[in-house]
Amino acid sequence: MTLAAVLPVASVQAQGNGPGVRGARAAALGNASVALAGEVWSMGNNVAGLAEIRQPSVGFYAENRYFSAALNVGALTVALPLGRTTTPDAGGVMPGAEGAAPVLSPAATTWARNGVVAFEAQRFGGQLYNETRLGAGYAYRFGQISLGARADILQVSIEGLGSRRVVLGTLGGQIEIVPRRLSFGASLYNLSQTKLASYQDERVPTILKAGLAYRPSSQVILLAETEKDVERDANFKFGLEYRPVPVLAARLGLASLTEQASAGIGVLAGAFEIDYAAAFQQALGFSQHLSVSKSWGKN
Repeated sequence: MTLAAVLPVASVQAQGNGPGVRGARAAALGNASVALAGEVWSMGNNVAGLAEIRQPSVGFYAENRYFSAALNVGALTVALPLGRTTTPDAGGVMPGAEGAAPVLSPAATTWARNGVVAFEAQRFGGQLYNETRLGAGYAYRFGQISLGARADILQVSIEGLGSRRVVLGTLGGQIEIVPRRLSFGASLYNLSQTKLASYQDERVPTILKAGLAYRPSSQVILLAETEKDVERDANFKFGLEYRPVPVLAARLGLASLTEQASAGIGVLAGAFEIDYAAAFQQALGFSQHLSVSKSWGKN
């Protein structure tokens, strides 16, 4: 049996080489994260969201699915703003609408003059089957629009059969429809439809995500998103985040295709943000998500 023959089966049992989840905040929100911005996890959720990062940041994310060690996920991400921070017109940005700490002051409407660059290392699986990903991304903001792109080297390995390594490309964009209130985000993962194996023309999934983030008040964010794999039905995702005080957040989420419900909390402790989420799928059970991120310098 060849590696190519096994890859399709392994992909179904694994995360399918898709973009996956980044950060326990997104996991708690049903992974309705394509319109979120200003956090290190934008590198995986929508690379365009990196453009609103104002400080050097690093984050670590860990996920365990259904209490199986073979389904563990780990990711390390670093984001670095380039150039000094600029301050546009007061109406130009929705500060804090997607970031960790909502702030509605015009003074907070800042971003890096030369954009933001980020790097990520991620691993999924165990000894028998695993996926390793190395990625580099860049995002730039002008006016109310953010654009971003990332490139990944993805390696899929099966014990005893070897491994296959491919290169992927992803594009993302975000726009503020109503400043400080309503934003739209979209992302296209694996735009080149990269082939993973010759057997049955097995390819890395090509996935389009599009969604909205609506902020009725400084304490609440409502999220709605659709995710479409070109070979599967659409997945509709919804999320709610409530922040009674700036240092504490409660979150709920729902995903239609996987029939999964999720919930979580987030805590700000100085320069650290700690997020936890739990998700439940009736047939498979619980998944747990934990992420820790830290920023440096003045905000």
